[in-house]
Amino acid sequence: MPQVQAVPETHGHVLAEFDCLDPLLSALRLDSGRLKCTSLAVSRKWLALGTSAGGLHLIQREGWKQRLILTHKEGSITQVTCCPHDEDFIAVATSQGLVVVWDLQLERRGRPERVSVSWEHRGQNITALCWDTSMLRVFAGDSGGKVSFLRAGSSKLGKGSAFVIFPVQTVTTVDSRVVQLGYQEGRLLVSSLSRCYLCDTERERFWRVGNKERDGEYGACFFPQNRGLLVGQPPLLYCARPGSRLWEASFNGEVLSTHQFKQLLTCPPLPLVTYRKVPSYSPVQRNPQSLAFTKLLYFGDQNLLAWTDSAIYVFTPQNGQVLLWTEVKDLADIAVHRSELFCLHGNGRLSHLSLLPAERCVERLLRRESWSVAAAVCCMFQHTITTSRARKSISIDRLEHLKSQLGSSTHLELSAHLDEVITKLEPLDSACSSRRSSISSHESFNVLDCGIYRVISRRGSQSDEETSSLINHSMSEEERLKEFGFVQEEEQLDHDPQSSEPTEADRSEQGLQFHLPLSFRPKPPRIALQAVKDSVSSFVKKTTEKINTLQMNSELWQRPEFKEGGQAETSVSSAPYSEEVETEVFDEISSMEADMQELRSATDRAFSEMQDPLVLLDPACLAGALLEWLPVLERVLGASDLRSGAASDSNLDGSGEERLERDYLNTCSEQQGDPTETAAEEGKGGEDSPDFGDGSETQETSDFSEHVPSCGTPPEPVRVLPPKPLPSDLLPRLTELATLYTELSCFRNQDGAPACTSFLRRYFFLLDQERVRRMCLLCYQEQPEVKSSFMEAMLEHTLSSKVVEVIQRGDLLKSLRSLREQQPWSAPPLLAHLHRLYEKHGEAAVRSYSQFYPTITPADVMTMAQRSHFLAYLDNLVLSRTEEHRLSFLQSLLEPESLRQDWLELALTHDAPQRCDTMTPEGQPRWHSHCFTWGYGRLLSLLIHLPADLSSKQKMAETCRSHGFWTGYLYLCSELQRRTEAFSTICQLDDISLLEEPDGVEPRTWDEWKLLIRLSQQYSGVAAPQPAADVNGSGWSNGSTEREGRINPESLTLMLARTAGPDRALAVLEECGVQLVLSDHSKLVCELLRVAEKRQRAMIQTMLERCDRFLWSQHA
Repeated sequence: MPQVQAVPETHGHVLAEFDCLDPLLSALRLDSGRLKCTSLAVSRKWLALGTSAGGLHLIQREGWKQRLILTHKEGSITQVTCCPHDEDFIAVATSQGLVVVWDLQLERRGRPERVSVSWEHRGQNITALCWDTSMLRVFAGDSGGKVSFLRAGSSKLGKGSAFVIFPVQTVTTVDSRVVQLGYQEGRLLVSSLSRCYLCDTERERFWRVGNKERDGEYGACFFPQNRGLLVGQPPLLYCARPGSRLWEASFNGEVLSTHQFKQLLTCPPLPLVTYRKVPSYSPVQRNPQSLAFTKLLYFGDQNLLAWTDSAIYVFTPQNGQVLLWTEVKDLADIAVHRSELFCLHGNGRLSHLSLLPAERCVERLLRRESWSVAAAVCCMFQHTITTSRARKSISIDRLEHLKSQLGSSTHLELSAHLDEVITKLEPLDSACSSRRSSISSHESFNVLDCGIYRVISRRGSQSDEETSSLINHSMSEEERLKEFGFVQEEEQLDHDPQSSEPTEADRSEQGLQFHLPLSFRPKPPRIALQAVKDSVSSFVKKTTEKINTLQMNSELWQRPEFKEGGQAETSVSSAPYSEEVETEVFDEISSMEADMQELRSATDRAFSEMQDPLVLLDPACLAGALLEWLPVLERVLGASDLRSGAASDSNLDGSGEERLERDYLNTCSEQQGDPTETAAEEGKGGEDSPDFGDGSETQETSDFSEHVPSCGTPPEPVRVLPPKPLPSDLLPRLTELATLYTELSCFRNQDGAPACTSFLRRYFFLLDQERVRRMCLLCYQEQPEVKSSFMEAMLEHTLSSKVVEVIQRGDLLKSLRSLREQQPWSAPPLLAHLHRLYEKHGEAAVRSYSQFYPTITPADVMTMAQRSHFLAYLDNLVLSRTEEHRLSFLQSLLEPESLRQDWLELALTHDAPQRCDTMTPEGQPRWHSHCFTWGYGRLLSLLIHLPADLSSKQKMAETCRSHGFWTGYLYLCSELQRRTEAFSTICQLDDISLLEEPDGVEPRTWDEWKLLIRLSQQYSGVAAPQPAADVNGSGWSNGSTEREGRINPESLTLMLARTAGPDRALAVLEECGVQLVLSDHSKLVCELLRVAEKRQRAMIQTMLERCDRFLWSQHA
């Protein structure tokens, strides 16, 4: 057996066939050459099959039992559809143009009856049927373009309900054959051969979806948004376009975006999992597929289904991805219900497929004992099967059993692959696997709600007594802490710590041997420190007593005569050790409390100084206030390695504060010394002090730089959690001061980035994340390392979020859905999650970030993504707004105004024609080069049409000219009144349509007409090149190569003749000195214009005479 290839990790779903419907067709006699199945429909209860003989078979899906046969003498069944809100009603269309609505009357146990019949489409082939989603009426479309609806009269609606209103009415007649119909929330979607139409059936209003036509069978459907946060939103529309494209449109018919799937379909197809054979995956890439999707169906969980005669395609359009595509032969029609497909093949055969995750597919195959197929799916989708989530449906025991069933010689290699998959399996809770493995095999355990592992030893084990002792001591410690917290909390806050030592020592005699920290139960910092001190003291005393007992027993066993002496000796030697350890613990606790009190005092002092407006509004004074506070912060909450280093050297070089101050002063003096030495130190990693004032404040500036760590050393690790508990009343004040220091060190000196970066990494747990995010956006261009440090900190800060696990699985759609469920959003954590998504999915993720605006702004995405990817995001963001609001919305994004020029140049250099195709080597326009397609043409048009000052427009015009974007250049020339340049460019482009408004520049004066004629005579000698092959996915516009579209003196004369008359046009031609012999066609046009002009003058004269006679008669 060949080696089983694994599918890429981006695929997690599969199309599977579990049932064989051939016996059903045999029982219905639909497998013969004379009688075939011609149409099908499916609902929750029924599978309806129409036949070539006019019969309609209704099969109950539960048990696949035939229930009813409905006969029709009006021809074969061409269309069938089941009512979505009442399964007693089924609509049928026949080959003679008849539409019949059947009421099955199963609830009343009656016989089925025809409740409505329509001959509105007699003689036409009915191509589409569609039910109203709330009323009993059916819409039908035929090959002639007529669309009508048929009301279903029924006894459920009361007697005579079908006679009160017209049962059959024509909705509209479109320009060509109807391909597909859809109905949702009062609007009917009609897809014809040329375009899509949207009809409001209640108000009788009609819209066209998009402006571009098409030629061929292309489907369209509604896409309900009824999941998660989108509940209540109007549905979207998806319309198929040529070249494997889909239009996404709003419920009002406005095209929002175009999804390109041509390149995405180069991925290999996933195999169809079927009971007929063992599936195999081939990783060979395919060529880009340019397909025409004749029908689109809403399918499963926010998916879109399309098919051709040889393959089935499932898309996730909201993130523009291909969920899967699978080759299925000879497809004629498909009906769907939720995640199930019923396929009708060209030979009349039926197949029943299901879309489901790979692990569920394996589970169902195991229930059906399809061992080899299940093993092959496990090997192909091992990235899904090995995850801990899959253990809920596929346990390790079931996979071991599957392996045992593959013992025959024909599946040896498949068994070997399955064995490799089993070795990679993750347990049900992989996060706890390492903890469980650390527990010895003779013990069992359970996990409490708080996260604690409770270990339960088996009977008779050695750890039984120790475990019970541990639980008893834990309970006593719990009670002791509660008593301590509630009774003596207020007393301890004001009491001297040393005076309470005897009392606490007495208390500790009844305490726990060691303390178990319970992180889920918060305690005040002072009480927590006191509890640690008590626990350590108690542990030391208990250990000392046990050591004494052991030594005493050993001495008595060896030398009984020295019992009293040995015991006394032991007591004397161990007592000093116990007192020394207890004293050290108490001193440490007292020191921590003193440090916290000192930090509180320094913080209060800094805040009191900042209350003075003269300090707050003067950066130099504000820096001085922060400098007095910063050394205390460094000493109390600084990095542990720095504190330990300072403590170890304090005996040699004085106190830690004096040594820190001396080092900082030495650094300042070195920086103010020889410039050469300063530059050399900077090259090695030294950094300048941030500038908070002018030259007169050099001393204060130097002092402020004292607290800047050297950037020559490796970057410090980011600290997202405080090293010690902070009081809740002190934390907001520390946050304000730390954030203010970060902003000052960033903005006051652009060369002081390492200072800002180091402080951010060391004290991130104190910073206001939103303010730091805004600061990073403002200083990103000059100091990108600040932004990178902030992002690194946010990524570590959000590691515990559940969204991270979803993102790591690699499913973009589920990741976005999980993020939407986190509303309301906070910008910094959301930015970290989007950064993870971008690293995993690239451009596909960035295109979907427009849904998070305004929480995430374009500035955030610009600092995260590549320039080309940011451009795709910006285009999607702007086009997500309605047409009338796009300009104002884009204007609001341009802060600062210089972004307009940056974005314009970015859009002109990505997904654009080659410059050699639009410009000559001399920098002049090439013939018809304005017909090339620009990938971001709509965004370019919006940027150019925005209001701007004169200098900005001049700069944009030069940019457009240098890149060969001639349509934008012509518009800007018109705005700048540079009409001569515009006319010269139009003549070189040689397209007379550019002289017509609204998109062109139309001549207004006789001088401009004369200039145009001279320019056309000048450039008419240049031969037009033959149109090149399709470049950049675009071709020449229709008729652009025909002679009547070119600019020459004759065509301009005819254009002027239509405006001012043929005689005046010929006179202007003579004034220009152009000798022109008009062609026969032009002469005929001039004669017709003269005749029309005479008739118009005569008509005007007649009307004036009549008016004159009328007025005289009234006067008389």
